[in-house]
Amino acid sequence: MSTLALDAEALYLELLAGVRALFRPGMRLIGVTSGGVWLAERLQRDMNLAQRPGVISSSMHRDDFARRGVTAGAQTQIDFDVNDAHIMLLDDVLYTGRTIRAVLNELFDFGRPASVKLAVLVDRGGRELPVQADVCATRIILPAGQSLALSRSGAGVFSFNVEVR
Repeated sequence: MSTLALDAEALYLELLAGVRALFRPGMRLIGVTSGGVWLAERLQRDMNLAQRPGVISSSMHRDDFARRGVTAGAQTQIDFDVNDAHIMLLDDVLYTGRTIRAVLNELFDFGRPASVKLAVLVDRGGRELPVQADVCATRIILPAGQSLALSRSGAGVFSFNVEVR
């Protein structure tokens, strides 16, 4: 059995370049809990943006809410007016599209943005909904029984873990 080796730090640099290319003055970052929040926080620092990124949770709008419930610390916090805002939504891994669908529903509970761009570190395919990232550092294929999880060390260094379900 081969081991998947992804350099999360190198992929982050690709993501940073892609986000910089799409980013416009006044655009706001929002990270999907938890990996997307980590990415948004680091992008905010690396791009010298004054505004803190928003945090958005998919838990209240998931189609599997009855099975998953609400996770601790997964609270949406958006400290700016979403109406007519240009949003850069960040997530670590794009898979079926269901998390992004739920996050968009949550975002629209706060208002109607002018535009939403999606940036992800990894697109692993397997889409069940018509969702596509505007920025993607890499695309991979994983078997359905595996998942990819971004982790962050105390020093803020990113790495990936492949988990078998």
